[in-house]
Amino acid sequence: MAKVTVSLPQGTRDFGPEVVRRRQYILNTIKDVFELYGFQPLETPAMENLDTLMGKYGEEGDRLIFKILNNGLDDPSKEQMARGAFEKLLQGKNTKDLTERALRYDLTIPFARYVAMNHNQLAFPFKRYQVQPVWRADRPQKGRYREFYQCDADVVGSQSLINEVEFASIYHEVFTRLKLEDYSLKINSRKILAALAETCGGTEQLTDITIAIDKLDKIGIDKVKEELSQRGLSSEQSTIIENYLSVTGTNDEKLAQIEKLLGHLEMGKKGLEEIAFVTKGVQNVKGIRLEIDFTLARGLNYYTGIIYEVKAPESVKIGSIGGGGRYDDLTGLFGVPGIPGVGISFGVDRIYDVLDAMQLFPETIVQGTKVLVFNMGERESEAAYRVLQQLRKQGVPSEMYPETVKLDRQFKYAEKKNIPFALILGSRELEQNSCVIKDLRKGEQKSIALENLSEFLFI
Repeated sequence: MAKVTVSLPQGTRDFGPEVVRRRQYILNTIKDVFELYGFQPLETPAMENLDTLMGKYGEEGDRLIFKILNNGLDDPSKEQMARGAFEKLLQGKNTKDLTERALRYDLTIPFARYVAMNHNQLAFPFKRYQVQPVWRADRPQKGRYREFYQCDADVVGSQSLINEVEFASIYHEVFTRLKLEDYSLKINSRKILAALAETCGGTEQLTDITIAIDKLDKIGIDKVKEELSQRGLSSEQSTIIENYLSVTGTNDEKLAQIEKLLGHLEMGKKGLEEIAFVTKGVQNVKGIRLEIDFTLARGLNYYTGIIYEVKAPESVKIGSIGGGGRYDDLTGLFGVPGIPGVGISFGVDRIYDVLDAMQLFPETIVQGTKVLVFNMGERESEAAYRVLQQLRKQGVPSEMYPETVKLDRQFKYAEKKNIPFALILGSRELEQNSCVIKDLRKGEQKSIALENLSEFLFI
């Protein structure tokens, strides 16, 4: 039989027990905060109709959507049709003869589709959170995967900027609970960017400008100017954008500089008012550091107002670990206009990498089984199993070694699984109605009457 080489698709990963427990720590922390703020859980399918997703993420985002081949394309009667459809796909033209569905790119568009389909049954404002995997046909690299989890929270049916204040507070609450205190939370408004585009000649250039600006951290100002030129902007327009990107100082100083540059435009004025409202609203949130960053663009087309981005500490070189913003007509893409919305997302996989690199995971979260009950023989194991069930009834995670083997092998099993306590009930203990409890971390042991076992509780 030929040797089988097994591997994973690039950009995907297996998660062993220790990693899963750490991921659950992050996920449960985020979910607890979402619930604390009144959000309800929601789930949507892993795949959506292709038409639902295409055209919602900008040209670069659309290229990263994983498309799913239609069923039955191995049917000889459909072979010629499939070949023709595939040639069209290679030319950048989607055809329903070949693919009608795709894996979801994010959780926001599927949520908008859900709201559009169920808006008559929902009580607005509707607050939901969603924790599920998404897929992107991106080039795998550190902190960037093809399959990864997102944690989203959204409010639809409300235009109040109090929601934006709440989301800034949620970010701070989550990262404070995770002990990730050196994160940076940045804010801008797409209205400011729209005003910038208007100053440069027209709002139709907004997408070209935001796509280029969104790469500033990665490629630098000179490359941004080159891209702007390639997208048809003149040197004078590029100079205006460069001046805009050069704004520095405190939050108040930045607002004052942008007011001089764009405050004469209605869109610029509204954007400045929104940012000022949110920055003032979070002043009573202890320890929060909300930074106005006018270079923040978030290149997704659906944002219309306040936008957020959370970045990891510079020391770990991970980049963005969260982001979001307002999208006041996202459901209009699905024929249900007039439902405003705003939401944020947490990048769980990157947050994991940050906590791991900074050694911020609590040691206790990787512990599963707390007590290993040793198997000392057929008669002893019957009594030990009754003790095992007693421990579980008291909420102590416990297991019994399934075979009667040497003690050394059972101790090694406990060591490999990081089980802190061993409970040994041999023939002598059975006669004395007692057991031996050994603390494997300290190397200490004591004999305890079985009737007093509940008092030990393995703290």
